Amino acid sequence: MKQGYLSQYFKGVAAKTLSAVETDTRTSNQHEFNGVKGLKNIFGSKRQTFPTKFVYLSDNDDDPPTDEGFLTWYDARENHPTRTEHRMYFPTTTVSMCASEGDELFIGLQPDGNLLAVYAEAGSTIANQIRWLFGITQSSHPGFSVREELESEKDRIAFASRFILEQIGIFIDENKETYLDEMLRKFGGTFPKTKDFSGYARSTLSAISALDSPDDVLMAWMEREEVLFRTLEKHIIAERLTQGFSDDVDAFLAFSLSVQNRRKSRVGHAFENHLEQLFISRNVSFDRNKVTENKSKPDFVFPSITKYHDNTFNAALLTMLGVKSTCKDRWRQVLSEADKIPNKHLLTLEAAISENQTNEMQSKKLQLVVPNSIQGSYSSQQQSWLMSVDDFVKTVISKQSA
Repeated sequence: MKQGYLSQYFKGVAAKTLSAVETDTRTSNQHEFNGVKGLKNIFGSKRQTFPTKFVYLSDNDDDPPTDEGFLTWYDARENHPTRTEHRMYFPTTTVSMCASEGDELFIGLQPDGNLLAVYAEAGSTIANQIRWLFGITQSSHPGFSVREELESEKDRIAFASRFILEQIGIFIDENKETYLDEMLRKFGGTFPKTKDFSGYARSTLSAISALDSPDDVLMAWMEREEVLFRTLEKHIIAERLTQGFSDDVDAFLAFSLSVQNRRKSRVGHAFENHLEQLFISRNVSFDRNKVTENKSKPDFVFPSITKYHDNTFNAALLTMLGVKSTCKDRWRQVLSEADKIPNKHLLTLEAAISENQTNEMQSKKLQLVVPNSIQGSYSSQQQSWLMSVDDFVKTVISKQSA
């Protein structure tokens, strides 16, 4: 087990595309996946029943179906003198009833001996993301693809992979305890304003210059802030739980909801804060969150909102950038935020967005901007179209010069 790598959370993973006989109870009563040699390396040769958490994920369901159950690994020819035929038996669950032919199944063996079985909708972004996370390419063969010893450099847990892990129910316990005392002194044991915390996170990376590669700098700042925030959050939550809620269920639920909402809103604000600093350091002229039409407030307008509203200014020199740490269907919000700019840009930290989604973005004249370190999660065809952060900065600087 290697800290900061997938091996910390999985001893091995397997993936396959589901067939009709594995999903359609109207045509088959089969409740088994045929094994492959690689699965024996993970599960061994003897019969075992594993407690299993099942989840079905799609791009459009914020409350995915989950279930608790088991998977049984056994040799169907256990008494045969020379042959073996290992299979994985699965019961009918709420999750398995959601699955369809062509969906993808990912099974991960966790260090405690339990299994996580994730079904992902065919062609979805989340299916792409989990495949990228586990380093398993989509295969045309009907069996499982298997990976063990998840400790290569591509298995290192970074910002994008951390988000995907949380989507499948794995929460990363990573913190920088060496900064905790300093943060408690500086912020008084409370959460500071997001802008102040973003500035503090950048200050802890003194070896990084804001004028280094924009893609690398942005990801370094985001990853450091995420880890520092989780460190402070863990301490503050522990303190609140120690106080207790005196059997006040509503107070507990309100506290839990506030934790979730803070996490969601903070990431977006942090993303904008670090981008703002990146632009300032390069003398890029811009305005942030200013009103265009119909009370819309694009995240960034270049070179300024004053130029945007100046009908004598060349509209071809205007640029709009939307910023979303994750897209899902929310990317469409960007399309109506600046009517005078037909070709819009959207910067995201989301990995492996499906080709269906990026094709639609292209048809709507929306250019996706993705940091270099995440672009490898996209198909080669998508990568030829994506812009890097460096590409975008050069574009706005060129227009500014004009």
